[in-house]
Amino acid sequence: MSDSKLATYLAENPKMTGVLFTMLMMLSQAGGVAARCASNYGP
Repeated sequence: MSDSKLATYLAENPKMTGVLFTMLMMLSQAGGVAARCASNYGP
């Protein structure tokens, strides 16, 4: 079974797993914030 390059990299650098997880969580929250800000405009 061959691992992907990303899986191999993350296995060799465990701190980057936390960084990647944090970035994904922040990006998932950014969409909701942008939607709320866009809905405030209007007459």
